[in-house]
Amino acid sequence: MKNSVEIIVNLGENSYPIKIGKGLVFAEKFKEFGCDRCAIITDSVVEKFYAKDLEEKLKQEGLSSKIFRIPAGEKSKTFKTVIALGREMIKSGFNRNSLIIALGGGVVGDLAGFLASIYERGIKFVQIPTTLLAQVDSSIGGKTGVDTPEGKNLFGAFYQPLAVIADIDFLATLPKKEIKNGLAELIKYGMIKDAQLFEFLQNNYARLGEKELTEIVEMAAKIKAAIVSEDEKEAGNRIILNYGHTIGHAIETIEKYKISHGEAVALGMFYEGKISHLLGFLSADDLKKQNELIRLIGLPINYSGNTGKLIEIMRHDKKAQAGSPRFVLPVKIGAVKGTGEQFVFAVEESILKKALESK
Repeated sequence: MKNSVEIIVNLGENSYPIKIGKGLVFAEKFKEFGCDRCAIITDSVVEKFYAKDLEEKLKQEGLSSKIFRIPAGEKSKTFKTVIALGREMIKSGFNRNSLIIALGGGVVGDLAGFLASIYERGIKFVQIPTTLLAQVDSSIGGKTGVDTPEGKNLFGAFYQPLAVIADIDFLATLPKKEIKNGLAELIKYGMIKDAQLFEFLQNNYARLGEKELTEIVEMAAKIKAAIVSEDEKEAGNRIILNYGHTIGHAIETIEKYKISHGEAVALGMFYEGKISHLLGFLSADDLKKQNELIRLIGLPINYSGNTGKLIEIMRHDKKAQAGSPRFVLPVKIGAVKGTGEQFVFAVEESILKKALESK
């Protein structure tokens, strides 16, 4: 197995590397990012494992740093947290020459990236994703943001990091539930873009060791880097990455994030795949393969919540038009409906209700 691999997100002057491998964080030269101080933003779980070691590593480079901890979980991803962190950074003397290091999963990455985008009108930041889900998806592409009671990520910015450092060593301490969360996003990649990745998951989901995890992180990073390089701000085909997320985000909002993101995306794919099948796009066989893989991994495929509430939340989704939810629709494993800039489609409410009421 290769020690490390580097994949470039090609965005002109905003280009950056995704570095994948073992022991990368403690081999990185953070001083080369041109910073004078580092704000390590992490959560209460990750801090116990890695924050002090990173602080010591930065000290060895001659960089001063400070750890800023938030409570673990989606409930921390709010404007209130961003403002509190920003004010603490001001009091601690951080400025435009400082570097924010997002050390954690998707919540930390989204929150720290958003803070970086607005702190003194924008300062440098680096993503160090510590979960499988963050390594394969949320840390790549520059989407940052916070949640509100009306929905998930409705406030945010596209703001690219200087680098994404996906250190496979971090995955060794993850509980099984967190691995499953990441696998939901990988199923999504397989459904929308890569039948080979889907097949790899079918064949290897039960024996994911270091080698297999490295392979799937690399496969996913290549897919997302290519899509983001073509469409940085979701004006075209980047929107296909939202498969499973329209319904998934609505479920997360209704459940007040008591259900994990990966579980919500799995449910979203179950129902959005059903919508595509009802419309005559996705075959019964491919829908069955998707749902069987979701089930085998141990992710949910049934949601018993209020259908009317789900639809109402979806009317506020970022992809909605004139209050009508729109969806990414797979046509087979590895491909979605759409050409040019049209990759999301409005669905009649009768079809949407029929899909949501299916078991």
